Amino acid sequence: QLQLVESGGGLVEPGGSLRLSCTTSGSTSDYHVISWFRQAPGSEREGVSSINTDNGSTLYSESVKGRFVITRDNNKGTVYLQMISLKPEDTGVYYCAATRTHFQTLYFSGAVFAPNEYTDWGQGTQVTVSS
Repeated sequence: QLQLVESGGGLVEPGGSLRLSCTTSGSTSDYHVISWFRQAPGSEREGVSSINTDNGSTLYSESVKGRFVITRDNNKGTVYLQMISLKPEDTGVYYCAATRTHFQTLYFSGAVFAPNEYTDWGQGTQVTVSS
C-alpha cells in the first residue's frame, strides 16, 4: 500500500500560481503512475496530469496543457504540480493518486485519467481561484 499526502493548496487570484506537493511513503517501487485529479463541487473527478514514475514521461489534459507542469523528486518521494495562469475554473479539490498499472497500458487503453484505475489516493487539497 502507498500513502499519499497532498499539500500546497490555497486561495489565489486569477492569473496567479500555486505549487502542489504529493508526498508518498510505503511500497513506492510497486507503483508506476502517479496522477493529479481535481473535483469541483457538483462535478465528476477529472484527471489533469500524470507522470510515469519509471521514466518520467508526462501527460496533461487539454484544459491545463501549457499551464501546469508535473515533476517528481525521487529522493524526496514527492510529485509536484506547478500551476500558473490559474483560472476560476481550476477551482476544486486536488488529489494525487497512484496505480500499479504500467503507464503504457493505461495510455494505449485511453485510461490514464480514469479514476477507477487508481488504487491509492490522498486526502486532497483545496485550490480556490477567485478575486
